[in-house]
Amino acid sequence: MTTDTPARLLTLLSLLQTPREWPGGELADRLQVSRRTVRRDIDRLRELGYPVEASKGSDGGYRLVAGKAMPPLVLDDEEAVAIAVGLRAGAGHALEGVDEASVRALAKLEQVLPSRLRHRVSTLQAATTPLTSGDGASIPTETLTVMASTVAGHERLRFGYRAKDGAESRRVVEPYRLVSTGRRWYLVAYDLDRGDWRTFRVDRVNAPFATGARFAPRELPTGSAAEYLRQSMYRRQETYELVVTFEGEASVVGARVPAWMGVPESLGEGRCRLRSTVADSVDWMAVRLAMTGVEFRVEQPPELVDAVRELGGRLVRASGEVA
Repeated sequence: MTTDTPARLLTLLSLLQTPREWPGGELADRLQVSRRTVRRDIDRLRELGYPVEASKGSDGGYRLVAGKAMPPLVLDDEEAVAIAVGLRAGAGHALEGVDEASVRALAKLEQVLPSRLRHRVSTLQAATTPLTSGDGASIPTETLTVMASTVAGHERLRFGYRAKDGAESRRVVEPYRLVSTGRRWYLVAYDLDRGDWRTFRVDRVNAPFATGARFAPRELPTGSAAEYLRQSMYRRQETYELVVTFEGEASVVGARVPAWMGVPESLGEGRCRLRSTVADSVDWMAVRLAMTGVEFRVEQPPELVDAVRELGGRLVRASGEVA
């Protein structure tokens, strides 16, 4: 019999978080308490914000349903390891659609993982080989979690940084946001030594350290970290006016092209056109367009036309056919 009320509530919550309805009698047997105690414990969970729904009947059942807010979850060892491995895999390799929220979740989870589970997570990830963009931009998840923690806690961050030309420097910043572009992670932060806003490629950061010094967040000039990064990249890279026509519906194509490439507009009759200004490698743009799985024709820029033609020829040659 579980006489410790907090421990019993956690056990009850763990049972209710499985996707099924639990008859009151079965819960009482599992917890080795009376049905009256089960009803009392259910009321306690409701008071804590857990939306527990009861069904009528001779042996009324209980189940956890979706509520207005996300209550804390109780995870067993296998579930915790599975979630941590998944978050690490996505966060460490800047997969599209995985943003700062996933990194914050990973930071919270790894903070409370017992050492034995943390070891299992590290072992599992070390045994897997992720599919990346091939540009060597994968980064240690520990780097991301430290940064995410300082962003959330408004805590100054110190780290080593390697510039594009290989120059090494030490930076102390007030971190604002982490931004993923689909291939890489960037940190948008206020650089205290330079007295200005900066963006840092996270794969060039080493030994990030949370200083413990708190700060009041400054107002970003553009109001959006993603917009600031976009403008920063445009200042550093050559930009292109992109025009691509697709033989597919705008809704389908829009779901398959990354946000940084723009939003396609419908042309009717199952066709659409993508127009935007982008700052990225034309070789990478060619690959991303090919990955949509939709027939397309590049109208602009000429550099991208050449890159698509070269990519097509290379793929044909790789298949053993004559280009």
